[in-house]
Amino acid sequence: MTSNAEAAARVVLGVASLRAGLDPDEAELIRLGENALFRLRGGIIARVTRPGQIVAAAREVAVARWLETSDVSAVQVWPDVDQPVEVDGRAVTWWRELPPHKNGTALQVATALRRLHDLPPPLFAVGRLDPFVRLSDRIERAMLPEADRRWMRRHLGELEARYAELPAGLPECVVHGDAWVGNVVSTDDDVVLLDLERCSVGPPEWDLTSTAVKAFTLAGITAADYEVFVRAYGHDVTAWAGFEVLRDIREFRMTCMAAQVAAENPARHDEIVLRLACLRGERGSRPWLWTPVP
Repeated sequence: MTSNAEAAARVVLGVASLRAGLDPDEAELIRLGENALFRLRGGIIARVTRPGQIVAAAREVAVARWLETSDVSAVQVWPDVDQPVEVDGRAVTWWRELPPHKNGTALQVATALRRLHDLPPPLFAVGRLDPFVRLSDRIERAMLPEADRRWMRRHLGELEARYAELPAGLPECVVHGDAWVGNVVSTDDDVVLLDLERCSVGPPEWDLTSTAVKAFTLAGITAADYEVFVRAYGHDVTAWAGFEVLRDIREFRMTCMAAQVAAENPARHDEIVLRLACLRGERGSRPWLWTPVP
């Protein structure tokens, strides 16, 4: 059965594809999460954003083209198409389909990030990192008691204040913005960066914190895997004075994402309840057993 969200995304995809001169017939839904991903004929992947993401989509396209000319392996835009295309406030972009791939290892994530962070910034304005992008909206849309939303608003304000006082760290550079193992994948021949919509200039520690959270908040990789990551990249973010600030922001982002998913799929409500309890200190110390959400 086609959901309302999928049906709406298909309408947007159809209009945008026709404007771009592409064939949307028989588009196959791959994933319906933060974005809707469809497979079109001819090895084309279409990405339909949520409303209000035109600027982010345009940046993602520009960053992908820049990385391609910089010899950094990343998902590639479909050529000869003027994109993104905006339909009803949503952005549609088209990409080359990857060959069979799997989530990257800690070593592969470190290697990919080292390569990205060593690049000089592009000539176009890539924007500054905003660790709090879309969080207020997710809080207000959460299907939670008002007391929970009040706590989340207050916690967001505390995190913003702590981030404003972030201590000095590594030199700023272009960061991926969402560098977890699902966004760094390996094919038979290469390691590829995905989901470039949050690429921006900021502290490289933001990217490194994602793997530290994977290891020590979620126990998703072993301590030995994390040591491999540190050696390959050349820096241990957990030893930096600002680590706990970025860790707490990353954990809160994950919690707000769970709130968004639960608002659209009530079957996932228990997950947001669990995550909030963990952040409030009601479920003991890390690691916490969080179930991934789309």
